[in-house]
Amino acid sequence: MNIFSFSPFGYEGAMVNVEVDLRRGIPSVDVVGLADGAVKESRERMRAAIRNCGFEFPQDRVLISLSPADVKKEGAGFDLAIALAVLAAKNSFDGGEDCLVMGELDLSGNIRPVRGINAAVSTAKEQGIKWCIIPSENEREALNCGLGVCAVENLSKAFECLASAVKGEKPYSEAGASDAFVHETEEVCFAPLDPSMDFSSVKNQGKLVRALQIAAAGGHNLIAYGPPGCGKTLSIQRIPSILPCLSLEESCTVTRIYSLAGLIPPGGEPIKTRPFRAPHQSATLEGMAGGGNQCRPGEVSLAHNGVLFLDEAAEFRTNVLQSLRIPLELGSITLSRAGRHTVFPARFQLFMAANPCPCGNYGSENRICVCSPHAVETYWKKLSGPLLDRIDIRVPLLDSYSENSQDKYEYYNNVSSAKLRPSIALAVHMQRRRQGKNNASLTPEEISTKIVLEEDAESTFEELIVSSNFSGRAEHSILKLSRTIADLEGCEKVSSNHIAEAYEFRKNEGGLEICF
Repeated sequence: MNIFSFSPFGYEGAMVNVEVDLRRGIPSVDVVGLADGAVKESRERMRAAIRNCGFEFPQDRVLISLSPADVKKEGAGFDLAIALAVLAAKNSFDGGEDCLVMGELDLSGNIRPVRGINAAVSTAKEQGIKWCIIPSENEREALNCGLGVCAVENLSKAFECLASAVKGEKPYSEAGASDAFVHETEEVCFAPLDPSMDFSSVKNQGKLVRALQIAAAGGHNLIAYGPPGCGKTLSIQRIPSILPCLSLEESCTVTRIYSLAGLIPPGGEPIKTRPFRAPHQSATLEGMAGGGNQCRPGEVSLAHNGVLFLDEAAEFRTNVLQSLRIPLELGSITLSRAGRHTVFPARFQLFMAANPCPCGNYGSENRICVCSPHAVETYWKKLSGPLLDRIDIRVPLLDSYSENSQDKYEYYNNVSSAKLRPSIALAVHMQRRRQGKNNASLTPEEISTKIVLEEDAESTFEELIVSSNFSGRAEHSILKLSRTIADLEGCEKVSSNHIAEAYEFRKNEGGLEICF
């Protein structure tokens, strides 16, 4: 039997083989294998835990090897693996299936939860390991990974599991490994409604609510800009109420990212709802993109398969805003540190809210703008044209007390989330059936085959493109938006009305034209 542990680094991490050699000599404990201070300190924790659980610590020279030797081992997650390896060597255990062991020990032998369990279990399965011993508080986090789980509270229970495995028994439970996440692939599910985060509390912003419905259905990026207090933040904060739940595959990826970041609380389950991340304007480049000594995920990865909301977007640092361009295009981000690199998933929807100028009153009918044309231009250019060109939906807003919605959006002026969900579920179902992903993710090659226009829609599209100074990306954006609008209505083909509405949401106005 080989005992393995896990060293988290970036999205992948590395499996670590824990070996113990006992030999005659002056009693001592040495750890080799590029261990950091926390791992070396585990010698004393492990020694005290073994004795306090009633076991006898070997009166020999104990050599603990953590291999591969060129991978740095960090954190207290190796405690339990080292302790069990010492006890296995002391009792001359032989045979049994290889296992993954993770957990931090306190001096009494109790096992504390550690971060990265989901990633460790997933990696172990990929390498052919069939079972694991982990802290009981991390048990639910390890579900859906297809590995047998033996969840324990203390070192004594962990040793019993190991001893049973050596005898050829199966001390672990496989029951919840594949059945914990109940999800019908053809059914579009939503999280339970929270009355405090319902769209019914958004008044007189029908166009923005309609735009958010389209964005939620097709996975499109969005920017809303208007005077302070007009309802930008209020509306976007309610987007989770109409986002469909994660599929099983999406849930596994998101749970792994949050596990590596240490954001799953003890006893926490796999994540089933789409993340909604709203970092503060003071966020640094490392906080947004990720990094640190262990390459931990940043906001762009924590928002994977969900929403990244930048409120007061123009107040973020320029380098932070520009760091979003590659993840928006590729759906991933590459981080490098100390000669190692890792690739985190980062396919998110970007929602931004901004004032139309530094004072916030540009274009207002009821307030006076005190900004110079140069100040307005400088303000918008901070967002940059290349970044905004990746935003499919642009919604200029008026004061909340103004007549802000056209007649065709009157229905959305006071609509509830429950009424928005059925059409979104229909649109998501049509996209899954047609292409297996949302419309926003369609490649240029797929657009020509998956988006079918009616004859009048083709002529309408050509007329709009000729009269507008759009980039190639913008043209594709209009087609993808129109496909989502058609899906919301259950239409197999895109009509001229769908094209016209998509154009209305894509065009530059209200100050945004400065960037292009």
